[in-house]
Amino acid sequence: MNETQIKTQKFIIKYFTEIMIKGTTAKRQMISQVYNNLVNILSKISKDIKVRKFFDKVEVVCPIEVVAEVRMRLLDTPGIQQILEAVQFDNMNTLDDIKVVVNETMAHEIQGKTFVVRCKRMGTQEFKSTQVEQTVGGYMLAMNDTKGVALKGAEYTINLELEFAQLNVITHKHMGMGGFPIGSQGSILSLMSGGFDSTVASYLTMKRGIKTHFIFFNLGGIAHEIGVKQVAYYLWNKFGSSHRVQFISIPFDDVVTEIFKSVSEPYMGVMLKRLMLMASEKVADTMSIDALVTGESVAQVSSQTLRNLALIDQATNKLVLRPLSMMSKPDIIDIANKIGTTRFAESMPEYCGVISKNPVTHGNYERTASEARRFDYTILDEAVKNSAFINVDEMDQNISEIGQMEVISDLSSGDYTVIDIRQSDDCIETSVETLKIPFYKLKSEFKKLPQDKEYLFYCEKGILSQLHAQFLRDAENYTNIKVYRP
Repeated sequence: MNETQIKTQKFIIKYFTEIMIKGTTAKRQMISQVYNNLVNILSKISKDIKVRKFFDKVEVVCPIEVVAEVRMRLLDTPGIQQILEAVQFDNMNTLDDIKVVVNETMAHEIQGKTFVVRCKRMGTQEFKSTQVEQTVGGYMLAMNDTKGVALKGAEYTINLELEFAQLNVITHKHMGMGGFPIGSQGSILSLMSGGFDSTVASYLTMKRGIKTHFIFFNLGGIAHEIGVKQVAYYLWNKFGSSHRVQFISIPFDDVVTEIFKSVSEPYMGVMLKRLMLMASEKVADTMSIDALVTGESVAQVSSQTLRNLALIDQATNKLVLRPLSMMSKPDIIDIANKIGTTRFAESMPEYCGVISKNPVTHGNYERTASEARRFDYTILDEAVKNSAFINVDEMDQNISEIGQMEVISDLSSGDYTVIDIRQSDDCIETSVETLKIPFYKLKSEFKKLPQDKEYLFYCEKGILSQLHAQFLRDAENYTNIKVYRP
């Protein structure tokens, strides 16, 4: 093939099917949004990328050296149904020009196979589409070791698009992620824990064209927050980087402490979810956002029965979307595997499951109202007041490089005091001094201990102890804390 004839690599973008069946005005707006989003995303890769908008497609023409990165971005951009990769040739004025470059480009695909040539033609030429197909097919049949031409049921189809004297030889076809372009369906605030459910729910709202901001309720200190920021940044960068979104962190440890003081144990989980929605509503109001999204799925845990979800929703006037409501856990995990958030979710603790002991599964409306009246809402107001806002694109790129606390397994290696931070009443038995301080009391109680000792935090899985040890070290400058893992 004459390499001087190849000017660029081209991608032909087909819009999501639902876009094309919209009314004229809505369709025009969504097509413009797809175009604007692609211009924004691809301009960050190279200023030499050209994007052209048409009624039924978008064409992206890019230098050969950035093809792989452009392809990846297109596959992860909402609003795209199909992506055709094409090699573009200019000045294709004769059938002889066309048959030679097509054969040199596609001969390797038809060896030992039946094949057929299909051509779509636009503009004015001296020949018809059928003549292109017959000429190219006959030439390639003569020049290659194939099983022949098959007009029906061919093993390989060579697709050509000829627009005036410009020829596009389609080399690959990819299915896009579908959905609507981000920015076409407004904004939402996603309650983000960093686990499987909240990350998949956020992905689905982004796929549906909703500009998705993230709100995080910090129950586990700096390390937990860094972990959730990491997955939020991943989701934004992969699927939503056409728009700037915010990450809001609300310190919720004092709220949890107040729950343990004022709420009956069976209603703690329901109350925590209600308070999260109330705080989210306050933040959403400041951002002019009309809806919230959660990763809740009906019957997955005690707080997600229909009755308890109804009790939780009473706490807010905002629309609450639950895209996972009818999905099973395996379905959710399958999506997480597909979008790449599994590795984040697997290491993320589920704090909402920590709080209730013997949780109610069919709450009572009057009892919930009674429990709610006992809560001191000035603590919630203070937590919201201390919210931290950051643009996701401005997050520290080294958020994954958090320091891990030292783990001790042999208690005879030093003079240690073990602190059992589990919320249960039982306490681990060890060969050294052992204290019982539930995780939600650590912030206030640890400072009362003699600070000339070495303390080892203990919990069953080691996650809570790591995160709370990290929090006290980073936030309070304690250097005498390690983690105990027998």
